[in-house]
This record gives sequence, structure tokens and C-alpha cells, in this order.
Amino acid sequence: MSLVKNINRRETFMAQGKRCRLSDTKPGDRFRIEKVDVPDPVLKRRLLDLGFVPGGEVKVGQRSPLGDPTAYRVCGTTIALRKEESDYIYGETIDHDG
Repeated sequence: MSLVKNINRRETFMAQGKRCRLSDTKPGDRFRIEKVDVPDPVLKRRLLDLGFVPGGEVKVGQRSPLGDPTAYRVCGTTIALRKEESDYIYGETIDHDG
């Protein structure tokens, strides 16, 4: 049931004209967070504590050779997130370096 609920949240968010999930970005992108929508309260608290907060900016770093995890620069720190974690972070790409 929570998977269906989460998929519906994503589809609703995307349909409202929002840009993308953090996991959809490419290395070199700058991304502004608009929403952190995590069904697990422990994971949500962890992401918020790491600096993935609405209004915050993230610089997308390198992906591992197999594509997961990806390094993100947030609040002056580089943090690696798996795709399943970055799927919960919504916002828009604001710039691309390189």
C-alpha cells in the first residue's frame, strides 16, 4: 500500500508542473529543492539533517561506475545518496556546469 501511495504522490507532484526528482539530474547540474516527500519518518529526518531541505541548493557530483550511488554537494559537504533515497527529493534544475 505504501508503494502505491508513494507513486501517486510522485505523479501528482510531477503533474503540478514541477520539474523533476533529484535522481533525474545529471552530474554538473545545480538543483533547487522544492519538496522532500519521504514516507519513512526516520529517512526524512536524516535527509533534512544532512541539508536536503526545501529551498536548498544541491550540486550534482559524480555517479559511481555502476550508476548508484551519486555524490551530491549540499551545505558545503559531499554526500552520497542511493537512487531510492534521491527519488524522494523534488525540485528543479537551475543550472548546469560544464
